[in-house]
Amino acid sequence: MTSTPESSRPSPPIETAAVVTHGRVDVNEAVGRVRAVAERAGVAIVDEPADAQLAIALGGDGTILRTLGKLLGSGVPVIGVNFGRVGFLASIDPERLEDDLARVFAGGYRILELPTLAASLDGETHAAVNDVVATSATLGRMIEVAWDVGGEDVGTVPCDGMICATPSGSTAYNLSNGGPVLSRGLDAMAITFIAPHSLHARPVVVGRGAEVTVRNITADVGAAMLVDGHRVADIPPDGRLTIRLGEQRSLLATLPETTFFGRYRDVFTSTP
Repeated sequence: MTSTPESSRPSPPIETAAVVTHGRVDVNEAVGRVRAVAERAGVAIVDEPADAQLAIALGGDGTILRTLGKLLGSGVPVIGVNFGRVGFLASIDPERLEDDLARVFAGGYRILELPTLAASLDGETHAAVNDVVATSATLGRMIEVAWDVGGEDVGTVPCDGMICATPSGSTAYNLSNGGPVLSRGLDAMAITFIAPHSLHARPVVVGRGAEVTVRNITADVGAAMLVDGHRVADIPPDGRLTIRLGEQRSLLATLPETTFFGRYRDVFTSTP
């Protein structure tokens, strides 16, 4: 298994930034606070995130992930202010918005280059920041999944579906299905089955260079392909969905003290 450094980029002071919000969360007051901090720091707020030096996502993990996905390939990192329920990927709490954002604008942040997935089906390739899922298209009906890794047959598993997750996505749907948590720095993906009807189906961690192929071999139940929680295609009978670690990296900006295991402790292991 290979690993990658969490940051390979300098952190210059910010001159332009964009604000991204979730439509279902009222963060109008927070937007005003961000603009006030930016004005004091001499930072211009622009409308288009791809034209900014930094994108500030106000919301939960979903907002941060959507912003990371939209900015793939742009070179623009994303920092999250947690207005969601979990906020595992966020670095800034709302009550510290002014102080922490001022530090960020002054260059006090790190850029983490995180692995993505490339999923191909019927000649189309989709990039995923979090996960790719092959799942039963009929609620309550199992499918039988045949899969191989690096061209080597691994077997078949009756289940509700199969998740391939990046380290970023390992703490989401993968975790809720009993999959392993992959710490930042690992250049790998986790493979976890959803409700497997087998005592022998166990999660597997696969490194870069090993392509995973998934086929639905159930004759009477269709399958669907989900990318970062969105249904993007149906998997035809005996269709081949291939998933590998992508060449692009998602760029997550964090405060220096916001470490992976610190967030893991605070979000998943602390007693309420």
